[in-house]
Amino acid sequence: MCVVSRKSAERTSENGPDGVETLPYRVTDVPAAPAGCRRTLVERARWEWRPADGGDPAVRAQEFLAAHGLPLHDLARPAGPHDPDGPCGAALYVSAAAGAALAGGPTGAANPAPTLPEVAVVVYGHATTRPPTTAAPAAGWWLGDWAESWTPVQHADAVRAVRDAIGRGDVYQVNVVGHAAARYTGDPLPALARLGALPGARYGGTLTGAGWAIGCASPETLVEVVDGRLITRPIKGTRPATAPGRAELLASAKERAEHVMIVDLERNDLARIARTGSVRVDELFAVRRWCDLWQAESTVSATVADGLGLADLLHAVCPGGSVTGAPKLAALDHIAALEPVGRGASMGALGWVAPGRIDLGLTIRTAAADGDRLHVWAGGGITWGSDPDAEVAEAAAKSAPVRATLAGH
Repeated sequence: MCVVSRKSAERTSENGPDGVETLPYRVTDVPAAPAGCRRTLVERARWEWRPADGGDPAVRAQEFLAAHGLPLHDLARPAGPHDPDGPCGAALYVSAAAGAALAGGPTGAANPAPTLPEVAVVVYGHATTRPPTTAAPAAGWWLGDWAESWTPVQHADAVRAVRDAIGRGDVYQVNVVGHAAARYTGDPLPALARLGALPGARYGGTLTGAGWAIGCASPETLVEVVDGRLITRPIKGTRPATAPGRAELLASAKERAEHVMIVDLERNDLARIARTGSVRVDELFAVRRWCDLWQAESTVSATVADGLGLADLLHAVCPGGSVTGAPKLAALDHIAALEPVGRGASMGALGWVAPGRIDLGLTIRTAAADGDRLHVWAGGGITWGSDPDAEVAEAAAKSAPVRATLAGH
């Protein structure tokens, strides 16, 4: 991890947070950063957004990046040569609430980690010498018991409420998410960094700010832009990573129907920003492993429309369809009504942006820290065929590896 002093961070920040500063403030291992640059990055500028700041955060993020040498107003243009003395790229984080606002939907319950921004952009350059790394401390880390935002009965009741809404014809599918928090002592950053080593964590890494930190172990691509192509890889369908579990997932009509519904939603999202007629499904219902679970993943791609900018891209794909439901806006209404705690750092976007390359992961399997608590989230997509008890068990199975890793097990 690269360490940035408080003095340096304040000098390069355009709009910093006013929250607590009890967490060490340092630049860490950003998900999807270029492999060849990843351990030599230093922060050059930072912008954070909260609703009180006003304006369109996607537009403001694009303007901030352009002002710092990263023009992303036309994603169809090929990247120029990589300047070792210029900006390398930037970390981009967009919360689920910010994504809902970009889509024109309700933002839901309050963020349980109020020091977290809703959008963060951190511009990086290359160090002239290799920055020192910070080793994980040998002792001093303690994580308390998890306090759930709802009981299993309340979670199951939310599943039933979604099934009732589907029965009325309000929606076809809604993703419902629960939250838990645990107090800690010690430095949370090594614990959050451990998430990136979990098997299948395509977007493993961390991002930090004053009074907050995010650790990600996500396997899911929200959107990637490379060589003029838009790519998304929605994940829907989960079973234990055993031979019978794989066979059951492949044979499940319920899981396949739920999956195809979200693939269709993602096709529609990409069609809004793609060259006409270019959207295609490259792979459908491929079963891949994340930790001790099998999950079904598809790949949808399209050709970038001329003149597409980062702000337009974020408006089209945020929040991700696999963590909202279909239709997306109607699903957001039900999410806001049913979930007692905000989604915070989860179910949003986190990754890397630079001219010629965008790679944003969907922040599932993600944890966040504020001054004294760690936060985790987990849930699943609900359809007419969902069993409430099975959905509660599935959410617990998704959360278990994250909680164990944070505890150091």
